[in-house]
Amino acid sequence: MNVELSSRIRVRAADATDLPALVAVDAIAAAGDEARARSIRRWLDQGSVSVAEDPSGILGYGVLEYTFFEQGFVTMVTVSPGARRRGVGARLLRAVEASCSTPKLFTSTNVSNHPMQLLLRQLGWHPAGLVHGLDEADPELFYLCPPERLRPR
Repeated sequence: MNVELSSRIRVRAADATDLPALVAVDAIAAAGDEARARSIRRWLDQGSVSVAEDPSGILGYGVLEYTFFEQGFVTMVTVSPGARRRGVGARLLRAVEASCSTPKLFTSTNVSNHPMQLLLRQLGWHPAGLVHGLDEADPELFYLCPPERLRPR
């Protein structure tokens, strides 16, 4: 990763004015999926969204919720195609880790999502289980953040 590009990326809490940019960087929402756009709006209303940006604008976003057995759960991390492999996803995950207020932080990804699995392994997240039946023929892999990186409040 280019250090100069990486150093220009910052992560901040999203606000309602970010909605159009978040929809634009989310491939599913950008393709017209209204359910995803509604989810983004709901996450914004709940204050659950962090955005990664550089001088060109928003590059991606991450969502941290506490609905998974009352523990932190990274519901979504998405990076615009043109910003991938620049450290954006790693920056978002580290920001979520730093803001998590519970002793455990989980996430999940489909078995078919090799880039996300690689990112999680590179950041030291540990496999925590496998669930079948959420997406047809594409099981969900669950991961746990290393507990020493969390500072529960």
